[in-house]
Amino acid sequence: MAASASASLRHHLLLLRRPRFPLGPSPTFRTSYLPRRHQRLFASAPSSSTVENGEPSSPVEPSEGASVVDVNPPRGTRDFAPEDMRLRTWLFDQFREVSRVMAFEEVDFPVLESEALFIRKAGEEITQQLYNFQDKGGRRVVLRPEITPSLARLVIKQGKSVSLPLKWFTIGQCWRYERMTRGRRREHYQWNMDIFGMPKVRAESELLQAIILLFERLGITSSDVGIRVSSRKVLQAVLNMYSVPEHLFTEVCVIVDKLGKLTREEIEKELITIGLSSEAVQGIIEVLSLKSLPKLEEVLGSDVEAVADLKKMFSFAEQYGYADWICFDASVVRGLAYYTGIVFEVAFDRDGKLRAICGGGRYDRLLSTFGSEDIPACGFGFGDAVIVELLKEKGLLPDLSRQIDDIVFPLDEELEGPASSVASSLRRQGRSVDLVEDKRLKWVFKHAERINAGRLILVGKSEWERGMVRVKILSTREEFEVKAGELQ
Repeated sequence: MAASASASLRHHLLLLRRPRFPLGPSPTFRTSYLPRRHQRLFASAPSSSTVENGEPSSPVEPSEGASVVDVNPPRGTRDFAPEDMRLRTWLFDQFREVSRVMAFEEVDFPVLESEALFIRKAGEEITQQLYNFQDKGGRRVVLRPEITPSLARLVIKQGKSVSLPLKWFTIGQCWRYERMTRGRRREHYQWNMDIFGMPKVRAESELLQAIILLFERLGITSSDVGIRVSSRKVLQAVLNMYSVPEHLFTEVCVIVDKLGKLTREEIEKELITIGLSSEAVQGIIEVLSLKSLPKLEEVLGSDVEAVADLKKMFSFAEQYGYADWICFDASVVRGLAYYTGIVFEVAFDRDGKLRAICGGGRYDRLLSTFGSEDIPACGFGFGDAVIVELLKEKGLLPDLSRQIDDIVFPLDEELEGPASSVASSLRRQGRSVDLVEDKRLKWVFKHAERINAGRLILVGKSEWERGMVRVKILSTREEFEVKAGELQ
């Protein structure tokens, strides 16, 4: 009985020992010994065909006068081949899992937004990096460069139909026409977490824990990265000390955010250009060079709101258990105009090879810039590009090879219907199944190895007549028959 059951399989294995002939018409080349499906393939092969994986394929010639299309994506953008998509999906799953344990809800917005949502005052760098244009209806639109304004728009739209605080997250694509460096492209995906309706630094502390939870899931430690924390109110207090007009505050923030990118002399020159005195400029630079919260308290006094907020947040950091991840750095101000309180640049790598991985802060007055009533809010944006570079640098990228549960392969053309039935039954049980036909058995085994298939299910004539299929466990080479209706 066993010999009879495997007769069909032996027949195909014998075929593997036959010599391989060149494709194309030849008076000495006969296909009559092959199964009908293989005869059909060889009979249709033109003489100019090439061979890939034992199967014929014909080169496609461009039509006369046709221009050759550049197959590369636009500069600064990416394709996601299957292996890249597996990595992206894995990373997004980490974002979603951290958001879930932090009790955040997922939201989404269109990547195409009104230009007015992103055009703000104070000459922010981001306004010079927009992919913006006029649509066919005459409306000014933009591919969003960041997500927070879209989030604010949705909060305003929801109005009083939602209760505060709101804890929302999203993963979306952002576009900026900017100079490209390692980890910086003209499009990227960004994980945003935002809290609306929580005025105290508890909100910032929660957001920082979310970021640190992600790093811990990825295998990154506090010796790999650091989180620099400060407050916009620090700079405001310094400007008040030198009687700098309030309307210059945002412009000053945009300029001093370039510390580290421009020289100190260049920063001082820009500050003087907008109307600050030399004394005020020196005072700003000196305070922004501070790396110690006690030193800041000595300069500004303990009754300054910025100092009180920062001391409270560092106290929370001890209680959450992530104090070793964060440090005070007065130079952190963030370049976007809407920040109002605590700001942070999260996870500069301590080796100094990469740009900041993410950043955020408090923006209590953003909604009023869109004509709505303000709601206390804070959040962060975490890009996908730099974190992947860091994971590569640290050897922490997971093995994300393709994995399939089963391959189903009919050994004869007349068994293609039963093979379809077997594959359909397994898929309904939730198994991933690749249904393969019109291939040699040798190719099927190589294919199974390439895609890390768990099982090979062969549908042979003699087995199927008895209601059976042959199952091969590819990791152990164990082989046995199973009733088709009991296959799981």
